[in-house]
Amino acid sequence: MKKLFIITGEHSGDLHASFIVKELKSIMPDLTIEAVGGKHLETEGVKLFSDHSKMAVVGLDAIKSIFSHIKLGKSIYNYLKDEYKPDLVLLIDYGGFNLRLAPELKKAGMNVYYYISPQVWATRKNRLKTIKKYIDKMMLILPFEEKIHKKAGVNAEYVGHPLISQLDRSFDKEEFIKVNELDPYKKIIGIFPGSRKMEINYLLPVFLNAARIIQQHAMKTQFCIGQASNIDDKLITKYLDELNKDRLLDIKIIKNQNHALLSSADAAILASGTITLEAAIYKTPMVVSYKGPHIAYWIYLMLRYIKHISLPNIIAEREIVKEFVQDNAKPELIANEVLSLLHNKQKNDEMTENLSAIQELLGDKIASKEAAKIIFNTLNSISSEPNT
Repeated sequence: MKKLFIITGEHSGDLHASFIVKELKSIMPDLTIEAVGGKHLETEGVKLFSDHSKMAVVGLDAIKSIFSHIKLGKSIYNYLKDEYKPDLVLLIDYGGFNLRLAPELKKAGMNVYYYISPQVWATRKNRLKTIKKYIDKMMLILPFEEKIHKKAGVNAEYVGHPLISQLDRSFDKEEFIKVNELDPYKKIIGIFPGSRKMEINYLLPVFLNAARIIQQHAMKTQFCIGQASNIDDKLITKYLDELNKDRLLDIKIIKNQNHALLSSADAAILASGTITLEAAIYKTPMVVSYKGPHIAYWIYLMLRYIKHISLPNIIAEREIVKEFVQDNAKPELIANEVLSLLHNKQKNDEMTENLSAIQELLGDKIASKEAAKIIFNTLNSISSEPNT
């Protein structure tokens, strides 16, 4: 009986891993799977060696957690080497932890596969050396990554992006308007200020001031803030109370409906991140922005290897979406671009067409199926003798 061990570090990795497990169970029902994961893997019947809920921490908590991470890494290593003895270990995303553990696993003679590579194309390109040396197979979710990894000598393969198959495309705009009591005669502008407190603090005031400018020049507009589930209500309402005291801005907070809002919006103002790719798949015209502490931005400038910050532009290798970064993250600039997308049909159509081309570049591979197939073939090629 073959054994697989999966290591995830946060909610998204747990979710992506669960889709792979579902596929593997359909083609390899006798496969034994254990993991460091969460509720999604547990729902698929995977036995958890450890819950990853304490791994995804930031700030001072992250400093305090270093020792617990080291302890967990040692526990995983000892368990896999001395007891579980897996035929293959699958690392998913979470490069800081997984790339520190990979050398130890590889030195112990384990097959180490990786799904969702650390973003070596953005910063820390030196990680490619570690990947080449200690990862047997890298399964990539962005098409341009394959060229970068193969150039560095990594055994890598593009398996498709999970969003292609996982993103719900069945939303009905009329139903969304009705459920959220929006005006059917006004354009919907989605505001997505991010899922981290720092992003909210730096970007939401900019986005709200941009919204006020937009409404002054386009009266038939309404705004919806897509609030991330992990963000406290008070943080959003704090800025709304400050920047919409006169209640002249037609705006609502929409919780737990990010994809429905993104799909229904006539335009979107977005913090950079995966949501820009989601918007591209929905073909929603967008403006992307990023702003943070100056020192963090200077460090990013010194380390970065690419020009753009939004995934549609990175994938297209050219600017198809306007980006307003740091000192250029100004309300008037963002507002002017959104107004242009709303009023200039040719520009709007051109962006929609370019976003359609992004989907063509992503292809139609179902990432979980492709990854499961690769793992299945590897496990089948391993001697069927029981682990010793």
